[in-house]
Amino acid sequence: MKKYIPYIFLFLLLVSANSYGQNDSTKTSNNLLDELNTPEQKKVDLLPKKMLFTQSLLWGQNGLMRKTKYFELSPEERIKEMKIRRQMLVYHQITGIATLTAMLGEGIIGMQLYNGDRKIRDLHEGVAAAVNIGYITTACLSFLSPPKMLDEHKGYSSIKVHKILAFVHIAGMLATNILASQVHDHPDLKPYHRDAAIVTFTALTASMVVIKF
Repeated sequence: MKKYIPYIFLFLLLVSANSYGQNDSTKTSNNLLDELNTPEQKKVDLLPKKMLFTQSLLWGQNGLMRKTKYFELSPEERIKEMKIRRQMLVYHQITGIATLTAMLGEGIIGMQLYNGDRKIRDLHEGVAAAVNIGYITTACLSFLSPPKMLDEHKGYSSIKVHKILAFVHIAGMLATNILASQVHDHPDLKPYHRDAAIVTFTALTASMVVIKF
């Protein structure tokens, strides 16, 4: 499993790159019902024009979830999907905070390991595994959630900054894991491993802070 982790982060990096420039909206249910109740009965777009390819695969017009009777593409079902999306994004934030906390602990343990305390090497690897699991779970809760209802709004938004920073910390996680696998045979890579971890932690922290504004 450990050898596949860099490939997982590379996949997440590609998904993150695909998500650049997309925005989120929580005004879905009321807007959709208002449009349905208009006298003109104008056509309502139930899906955004732009989606992550993971969301398109699952939730697109011909996505895997549409093959079941529980997620047929209809206004009522889309409202239910928005509730699922909001819940998944809440868990996304919770697991993100837990992962960030584990990263902080991993950094403290790593410093002691670099200072020669070899007895905590197993602890270091165990916490690293927990960080990777938490990080991948956090990413999946976002990338696999149902797509937003509305399309991108032009201009600055905290969501855009959040996604740009996601691109940075996913790349940082990829670099950190690759360097970690090489440090044992190439001790001279330790500073680069440490710097990649610091960049990752900083970008993840910033992405969590900016989303609150």
